[in-house]
Amino acid sequence: MTILLRLLALALGLALLTGPAAAAPDPAPAPSPEAAPDIAPLPVGTDADYQLGGARPVPARVGIVVRDRRAEPAGRYDVCYVNAFQTQPDEHRSWKKRMHLVLRSKGEPVVDEAWGEWLLDLRTGAKRAALARIVGRWVDRCAADGYEAVEYDNLDSFTRSGGLLSRRQALAYARLVVAEAHEAGLAVGQKNLAGLDGSRIGFDFAVAEECSRYRECGAYVAAYGRRVVAVEYRRQDFRRGCRQWGDRLPMVLRDLNVSPKGVRRFC
Repeated sequence: MTILLRLLALALGLALLTGPAAAAPDPAPAPSPEAAPDIAPLPVGTDADYQLGGARPVPARVGIVVRDRRAEPAGRYDVCYVNAFQTQPDEHRSWKKRMHLVLRSKGEPVVDEAWGEWLLDLRTGAKRAALARIVGRWVDRCAADGYEAVEYDNLDSFTRSGGLLSRRQALAYARLVVAEAHEAGLAVGQKNLAGLDGSRIGFDFAVAEECSRYRECGAYVAAYGRRVVAVEYRRQDFRRGCRQWGDRLPMVLRDLNVSPKGVRRFC
């Protein structure tokens, strides 16, 4: 009798385990993604130099240096310049192999006439993803070279597109390239489009060209506080900017070509 009861209990237990009430246990939680690399914030309380046109000696007072992505970092807090929304004028040959990613009107590239740069085509998710992968490779190189941050130029390219690009498309693409930089362990700087609080889509600081001239410095400060690098190209704008913002922001006067032997003044 005891053996029979044990057999019945065993059969009942198996039925309970395999019946509807015995659903499979919850799957193990997915492994947590690897922690993002530490990202060094833009320092405050130091001067900044803007050296896109070529490297030059860095004064002791300067703690932030911006250089082109093809240049070596200076050994301070180094910001890597990347033209993420337009082509560099000297890179048109390489972009001819990827013309499907260049914005065109009537078959011809749409040009930023001020600089001779072609606008990139941000109109579809597939094109934005393809462009972000290209930028991601550049950013990885910046990180490998020792840069701490990246500056993405021409966020406002849609304003020069003749209505072909929209602000929404530009910001959707910006989110992708910001993520690429953060994944590489770099802080990301917003360039252009004053009035946009880019911190909401992940930007960490701003590089503000001629914010004194156009009365835009306050808009960048509202979004990023003291983490703004201000660059002016006219002496009168630089002097006014120093009076208004020099105690809070690093402001540098440069020649328009930011050449190695060109004008350079600090507040």
